[in-house]
Amino acid sequence: MNAPFLSPGAYPAQWLRPTAAFLLDTQRASGEIPWFEGGHTDPWDHTEAAMGLSIAGELQAAERAYAWLAGTQLDDGSWWACYRDGQPDRAVSRRETNYVAYIATGIWHHFLITRNTDFLRRAFPMVQKAIDFALRYQSAEGEIDWAVDPGGDPLGDALVTGCCSIYKSLECAILIAEQLDQPSATWRSARGQLGDALAHRPERFDRTWESKSRYAMDWFYPILAGLVAGQSARDRLNQRWAEFVEPGIGCRCENHQPWATVAESCELTLALLAAGERERAAELFSWLTQWRDADGAWWTGYQFAEQVLWPLEKPTWTAGAVLLAADALTAHTGASGLFLSPLLDD
Repeated sequence: MNAPFLSPGAYPAQWLRPTAAFLLDTQRASGEIPWFEGGHTDPWDHTEAAMGLSIAGELQAAERAYAWLAGTQLDDGSWWACYRDGQPDRAVSRRETNYVAYIATGIWHHFLITRNTDFLRRAFPMVQKAIDFALRYQSAEGEIDWAVDPGGDPLGDALVTGCCSIYKSLECAILIAEQLDQPSATWRSARGQLGDALAHRPERFDRTWESKSRYAMDWFYPILAGLVAGQSARDRLNQRWAEFVEPGIGCRCENHQPWATVAESCELTLALLAAGERERAAELFSWLTQWRDADGAWWTGYQFAEQVLWPLEKPTWTAGAVLLAADALTAHTGASGLFLSPLLDD
């Protein structure tokens, strides 16, 4: 079945059912959602897949995914960057702040769909610990270090994309706190400082390595985070569109590599919607149908110079990103606007 040209009120439930089934089949009994069968799990991508389950109406499965995170959260509020078979993979011995903070986005997303305050209340201690962990690594200039070593020492640099993700997660955490009549002033202040750094202090990012601006996410994540909006967002997208978008294929991961990925294309779809570019968003998403396999899963990406799928992997987080984009295009659930505009009154 070819992809429909998605529009508000026209969520293609039957077409996306195999994608939801793929997520359910890959999820373990514990609630953990690895990248694929036999692959590893990380907290950010696990949460992305859980959001896909919520959109698909698989609410119990999504809540099992969040329960898995609650059960594996470390005492300081963090998670390791990599798990295998439910256990930390010590070959990857860091903890990444945007991975940790993203749980707030997932929990708020699920609440927007279910309006289940009991779920929100149960999840709040996990969210609180995760956000407080990330904010321990915020500098006086506002940016948040990207990761810490096994002993909890920061690794000494910050990422634009990672900090944009944290900025959005802080928005969600504040909304959770205020929904539950919990204090949020400290988080609001931290979010303001982070937003200021992202908008006005570019020297605080990529200090110890080559600039990451070659990655598409650095281009459009400030729009997803709500830091750039309206005409400024449209101008930002237009300025580098030809660098990153391969017509008929999708969005490149890096501007100098002939490799487009489904997940980045879905996130760019969200950024286009946030910028008011609905027609371009729908067209971009329509190109992605060719990268769906017969089982409903989606290939990571396509190397268009060599004309091969690469890598030969179908990650759960890519399926989650597809469901997020389809939801946003069709306004299907109560969470469909989560990434399309800021939800806080600053």
